[in-house]
Amino acid sequence: MDILHTVKTLAADFAREEEGSQVVEYGLIIALVSIALAVGLSKIAGTSAFSALATKVGTCLSGTCS
Repeated sequence: MDILHTVKTLAADFAREEEGSQVVEYGLIIALVSIALAVGLSKIAGTSAFSALATKVGTCLSGTCS
């Protein structure tokens, strides 16, 4: 019976633990935002506006931004 009590206590403590839940929530938010960005960018990837923006960002990252 002592083992059963220990298992119940450990399960109850684990259920009350909330530290890891925030990390999981942030991970899910990041995953959803990443999926939304991938879908959104795939829709405009072939357009000239996106190409111009990508070129400008690349130029700015190389240090010659105007």
